[in-house]
Amino acid sequence: MGFGRVGVADGVERRGHVLLLAGDAAVRRGGVLVAPGVNVAALAMVPAGVLLGCGVPADMVCLEGVRDPNTVLTRLRVAVGATGPLFVYVSGRLTADRRGRRLHVALAGTTTGSVRYTSLPWEWLVGELRSRSTGAATVVVDLVADRAAWPLVGEYGTLPGLAGLPGVEAFGVVRGPGTPAGDGAAGGVSGYTRQWIDQLGRAPVRPSNVELHVLAAGSAGLAPGTLVVPSARELEMRSAAASGHPHHDPASVPAPVPVPVPVPDPRPGPGPGPGPGPVSGLGAEEHGPGSAVVGDPRARLHALAVGCRHEEADALARVWEQAVVERWGRVSVEAVQCVEIRADLARMAGDFVSAARLWMDAGRARLQWQGVDAAEVCDAATGALYCWTQVRDRAEALEVGPELVGLLMALPLLDPDHLRLAELRLEALRTPDRSRSLHP
Repeated sequence: MGFGRVGVADGVERRGHVLLLAGDAAVRRGGVLVAPGVNVAALAMVPAGVLLGCGVPADMVCLEGVRDPNTVLTRLRVAVGATGPLFVYVSGRLTADRRGRRLHVALAGTTTGSVRYTSLPWEWLVGELRSRSTGAATVVVDLVADRAAWPLVGEYGTLPGLAGLPGVEAFGVVRGPGTPAGDGAAGGVSGYTRQWIDQLGRAPVRPSNVELHVLAAGSAGLAPGTLVVPSARELEMRSAAASGHPHHDPASVPAPVPVPVPVPDPRPGPGPGPGPGPVSGLGAEEHGPGSAVVGDPRARLHALAVGCRHEEADALARVWEQAVVERWGRVSVEAVQCVEIRADLARMAGDFVSAARLWMDAGRARLQWQGVDAAEVCDAATGALYCWTQVRDRAEALEVGPELVGLLMALPLLDPDHLRLAELRLEALRTPDRSRSLHP
């Protein structure tokens, strides 16, 4: 460890590849629904290593204005053959071959009558990804379906063929043909793509792809009816089905996941119970001040937060936490998980001071029964650090900073860059002239 060359494994140099494809623009009544060339140009400003989430050497190829689907296929095959990680981004108009009822990514110059000859069949993309044998692959799409494709998208309920491909993570949004022009866009860049770019540039450490997707979809101002892949429900089901905690590369520890972790049904019952129970994911019934929360309200909490109804989400979370505390105790695992959910709700509401404090509370509580190397403890500390770096008020940041540094110092196995970042920022905050650089 520490002596080999970066990007070399088993004697073979690992080289990543980033392929950014701008298809045909989606236009309705003179208004641009998606400008794929603008999206690709903006995303191309992000370093390839950041998009890939690792430090291996990588190539980046941008395709815009291409009219021949075979040209795209050739580039796609080169990308899929990369020995390192792969990142594929596709933006543009999703259309369909009316006769064959197959989805296609429209390329420059594609018309209703030329879909079969001038656009990229969706199954080509899926087939090439299926043939990939080495390295992880990430696919991100930002598409607008036209009137021919939208009914097919509705039938599938997802982007067909991508789910279950070995080693492939797929994320994205598909908006319908009725999407208002400029919906969620900033400077011509689609809201979803813009949020990916902003989150990658904002976080002190790179969030995971799942976190980037959830943050982007929740902040992009998407029109009702937009297909989000994977949806919040799908992610919640994955979280409930997962056992244990995934390993995080210390070089890219993510910000807190906005999909809450499993917490047991807090309804009173006989006996102490065996621990976290099954996740229903059906949301909560109506509640009022001081009332008991029935069922598992995580889906409801997420929907409220994404809908910017942050006060309601916080009120529901507090009621739920109180019910959990009454049954399991203040320092129980179940109660601490409620604190972590409240921390993430505060982050989604933009209350980074409260979020940082709640993450620190969760970390300290977990240290009472878990070791300093526990993944949950490290995740809580990392969540606190991320939220603290978003605090722009100097006095508030100074108030929280020393406590955060103390928590980070108590975790010797955490990435040392986290502690250095906190100490450097705290030092800058204590020096007024230097702290100005924190407020661009």
